[in-house]
Amino acid sequence: MLTTTISRPRRPTLEKGDESEGNTNVAIARTFSNGIFRDINDEDEDEYAGDVFGREDGHDIKYKRLSWPLVAGLMITEVVSNGMLALPSSLAAVGLIPGIVVLVFLGAFATYTAWALIQFKLRHPKVHNMGDAGMILFGAVGREILGTGTIVFAIFTTGSQILAGQLALSVLSDGKLCTIVLAGIFSVAVLIASFRRTLDGLGFLSIAGGLSIVVAGVVGLAGAGAAPVDPGKIQLAVASDFTSAFISITNPVFSYSGHSMFFLLISEMERPQDAMKAAWSLQLIATSLYIVFAVVSYWYIGPDIASPSVLSLSPLWSKLVFGLALPNFFIGASLYAHVASKLVFMRLFRHTKHVYTHTVKGWSVWTLLIISANAAAFVFAIGIPIFNYLVGITAAGFVSWYTYGLAGAFWLHDTYHFEGGFQGWLRRPFMFGLNIFTILIGVFICVGGLYATILALIHASSDGELPTPFRC
Repeated sequence: MLTTTISRPRRPTLEKGDESEGNTNVAIARTFSNGIFRDINDEDEDEYAGDVFGREDGHDIKYKRLSWPLVAGLMITEVVSNGMLALPSSLAAVGLIPGIVVLVFLGAFATYTAWALIQFKLRHPKVHNMGDAGMILFGAVGREILGTGTIVFAIFTTGSQILAGQLALSVLSDGKLCTIVLAGIFSVAVLIASFRRTLDGLGFLSIAGGLSIVVAGVVGLAGAGAAPVDPGKIQLAVASDFTSAFISITNPVFSYSGHSMFFLLISEMERPQDAMKAAWSLQLIATSLYIVFAVVSYWYIGPDIASPSVLSLSPLWSKLVFGLALPNFFIGASLYAHVASKLVFMRLFRHTKHVYTHTVKGWSVWTLLIISANAAAFVFAIGIPIFNYLVGITAAGFVSWYTYGLAGAFWLHDTYHFEGGFQGWLRRPFMFGLNIFTILIGVFICVGGLYATILALIHASSDGELPTPFRC
C-alpha cells in the first residue's frame, strides 16, 4: 500500500459543522490501493470508519447483510421490469436496426456509468444516496436537489409498477373489477412487503421477482410465436418526427434506470468491493433479454404492436405472461417504496439509536414514511394511467442524470481532487473526453426527452386521448 501526503482543495463532507476557515488547501494523508485513493485520519484505521452504518456489532437492526448475488437479484428486479414490455413498440417506431443499436449502446454505456458510480461510492463510503453524492459534488444545494429527485423518482416508479400491477390484474380478471379497486389491492400488498427495515428482507424475494420477469418474457415470446399477428412485417429503419422518435428512445433509456438505487444497495452489502460483480450480472442479463424480447416480439407481432407488448398477444397468452410477471411488478414496487422511505429516514436519524435499535420513535416514523410513500404512489398511479407517457417523463427527468449524466461528474470530481487537479484530467484525455460526453448525453436525454414527452402529452390532451383520472 502506498501512502503519500498531498495538498488539494477541501471537499464538502456529509457531517454537520465540518467547515474550514482560512486556507482551503490542507495537507491530507492518502492511501492508494486497488486503484482507489482514500483519506487517512486517525479514525480511518478501523475498516468501518466513514461507512454509512459503521460497525454493527451489538446492533438490534443490522443492515450490511447483502451478498453480491442478492444485490444482483435486487438490481435485476428493479431494472428488468415493466419497461421491458414497452421495448418492442420502440423498435416498431424507429426500426429494427436503430432500435438494436440504441439498446446495445445504452447497455454498454450503463455498464460504464455503473462502474463510475461504484468507484465513487468506494472512495466515499459515507455516501448512502444521490443526495449525499450531491453534497460532495455541489454542496448543500446539490444535496437537496438530488436527494429530493431520488425520492420523487422512487415514488414515481412505485406508481409505475402499481399501474403495471393494476393492468395485469385487470387482464387476469377480464376487466370485471374496478381498476381503482385492483390498484388498491396491489398497493396494500406492496405496502406490506416494503415495510421491512433492511434490504436483505427483500433480497430473497427479489430472486423470485427477477426470475418471474425472465420467465414471463420467454413465455411471451412463445405466445407471439404460437399466435403471430403480422409475422415478418418489420422495417429496418423508420422515418419519424423528433417527438415520436424521442419518446420511443426514452423507453430503452428507462429500461436501464436502476442507478438511482445503487448507492443504497451497496451501503447494505457485506462486501461493497463486490458491487461490480452484481452490476455486470445485471447488464449482461438485461441487455441480452431486452434485445431478444424486443426483436422476436416485433418480428411475430408486426408494426402495430402495442405498449406494453403483452396486450398484442391472444387473451390466454396475455394472462399467462401477466400472471408470471406479477411478482416482479409487486417486488419492484415494494423495493422503490422502501428506498424512498429509507432515504428520508436516514436523513432524519443517521448515526442515531433509532437506526440501529427498536425504538418507538424510530418505528413510528418508519411506519409513517412507508404509508406515505405507498399512498402517494397509489394516487399517482390511478391519477395518470398512461404507460408510455409515464415512462417518458420518468426517463427524461430523472434517469438521464442518475443513470448517465452524473457518472461523468463523479469521475471529473474525484480525478480532480484525488489525482492532481486539472493535470489529472489532462493526463487522461480519453477518460476526460468520455466523461464530458457522459454529461452531455445526460443533458441531451433530459432536455430532449422532456420536450418530446410534454409536447406529446399536450397533443394527446388536445385530441381528447387522455382518460379521466381516477376512473373506475
